[in-house]
Amino acid sequence: MKTSLFSVVLSGVVAAGGLSAAHAEPAWPSKPIRLIVPFAAGGSTDIVARKVGQKLSEKVGQPVVVENKPGAGGTIGAAYARSQPGDGYTLFLGTVSTQSVAPFLYKSLTYDPVKDFTALAMIATVPNVVVVNKSLGISTLADLVEQGRSRQGGISYGSSGQGSSNHLATEGLRASLNVPFIHVPYRGSGPALTDTMAGHVDFMLDVVMTSLPYIQRGDLKAVAVTSKERVGVLPDVPTVAEQGYPEFEAIGWFGLFAPKGMPAPLVDQITDSIKDVLNEDDMKQYFLAQGAVPGGVTGKAFEAVVAKDREHWGKVANAAGINPE
Repeated sequence: MKTSLFSVVLSGVVAAGGLSAAHAEPAWPSKPIRLIVPFAAGGSTDIVARKVGQKLSEKVGQPVVVENKPGAGGTIGAAYARSQPGDGYTLFLGTVSTQSVAPFLYKSLTYDPVKDFTALAMIATVPNVVVVNKSLGISTLADLVEQGRSRQGGISYGSSGQGSSNHLATEGLRASLNVPFIHVPYRGSGPALTDTMAGHVDFMLDVVMTSLPYIQRGDLKAVAVTSKERVGVLPDVPTVAEQGYPEFEAIGWFGLFAPKGMPAPLVDQITDSIKDVLNEDDMKQYFLAQGAVPGGVTGKAFEAVVAKDREHWGKVANAAGINPE
């Protein structure tokens, strides 16, 4: 059977069109990936981002470049990430602060934590630990309450910023303890920890993973952990619940998001790459050694976690008498 000239020409056009489309849509990733971190370098979110970025880079064969965009409890970085294209080359390391807490502390966010992001994967969950300046002689929550009530204006605490999760968690603790606290916001947990050690603020709630080395060296005194159970890497530190406040709990998390607009196949591809990274034994061991619990939930299941957390922190804000500003 002879092939017509028209068929040959048509086949060539189709092939050329497919080739052109292939050039227009190179396989992901064909260039470096940016990972936006909404807090300062040296804090827990930054540390997690750099570890995940390194492993993801090894997995996909392209650099993952961490960009710190700190300020306003992480909302500046979140708003920046939201403004980027949903093409798979800008990812965002969101936290409970940016996705669940911020709506209760800011009247006019410039982003919508739900509508403006695609939830990819939960990276890890981690409890907070109450750490105090070692010179204060505070060893228990009872000591903290005593000093807070005996000082004019109360005792001071640092946070990762106005609207951060540890800001709201500490206000929840204040409400539970019924003692005055003075809030001093920073641009991340790193500088807040530095000032706690230096005595510029008295204490802070920080995730275990960034406070752990300072606790182990004796630079900070650990008073309580905010999970319902004790933390394996700090077995001698009692929980807040053990010290007479059974209803209190504050668990943080880190999660990977993308700006809205990514095609579903690309979402699936990136999510699968992240899951592979999180399932590596060395990543699991890394988080466990930091007092964190490796994540793994993705997509709709991750969105459900974020939604549940938003409900929880709304109740905390209400109980603590916090109104959006």
